[in-house]
Amino acid sequence: MNQKAHVATFFFNHSKKLKREYRLCLTAVIDCIRFLLRQGLAFRGNNESQSSNSRGNFLELLQFLADHNEKIKGVIFNNAPTNLQMTSPDIQKQIVSVCSAEISRAIIKEIGDSLFSVMIDESRDISTKDQMAAVLRYVDKRGHVVERFMTWIKQGYDGASNMQGKLNGLKTLILKENESAYYIHFNDLFSLVAKVINIVAALSKRFDILKEKHIVAVIEALKTGELQSEQGMNQEITLKRSGDTRWSSHYGTLISIITMFSSTINVLEIIANDASNSEQRFKANSALKFMQTFDFLFTLYLMKNILGFANEFVE
Repeated sequence: MNQKAHVATFFFNHSKKLKREYRLCLTAVIDCIRFLLRQGLAFRGNNESQSSNSRGNFLELLQFLADHNEKIKGVIFNNAPTNLQMTSPDIQKQIVSVCSAEISRAIIKEIGDSLFSVMIDESRDISTKDQMAAVLRYVDKRGHVVERFMTWIKQGYDGASNMQGKLNGLKTLILKENESAYYIHFNDLFSLVAKVINIVAALSKRFDILKEKHIVAVIEALKTGELQSEQGMNQEITLKRSGDTRWSSHYGTLISIITMFSSTINVLEIIANDASNSEQRFKANSALKFMQTFDFLFTLYLMKNILGFANEFVE
């Protein structure tokens, strides 16, 4: 074999060795990133220098793998070429982006042609910047309800005006793509329910009328067979106020609204017609109209069912 052939063979073998080392290093880096993503852990550390005792989850996890695998130890950090260490924040972000795209494709494939809903919620991060979370909700092939987080969006759409805007609102933009999409703003439901309770329960006289109306409705329902009379059933209840911190309290509130719906409507009608205060008449009339819309009733029963499932885990 001549000298040129020796040189070519050397570079070919060296190239194969570099490819193996690169693949091993890349695999270790990807494994660390997948682990952190799956556990929802932060990547970066406050001090990622070699002298730091805690360099952040990504570098510490990669070092842990190296300490327990000699092959990995030989191809990462200082044992890898400076331009092939793949530990920079930019490289981490690129791999995360690829993982995100693959997960999104897998979710879309799983949904297929089935129906799905998009749940969107806006909040502020620690720096008070608005960010919006988008979640897909659908039923998988096994019949299980699945919720998949899709993305954070820096621009927030908080508030009914931005969500429902007829010209440029998010609802309008979605309906342009899919006319059968249905928009629900859950905050409207809870706000109205709170207002109804405040109106009906503002005065003891109104509350007494509500109880009387409900007793009459229960008696009529028992006579017609719509309700069954058993021990512990049909006991006197009230419109329950929801708390600020426990979702289970919202469930109790919705149940009380549904149970006393006709009685509440009757009381609102009385207030809308007979209240001495014009502001109270206006509020009662507005609540009365909205409570009898399809949007309100649909959202009321939808949230009752959703919170009912969650409530089973709380009790």
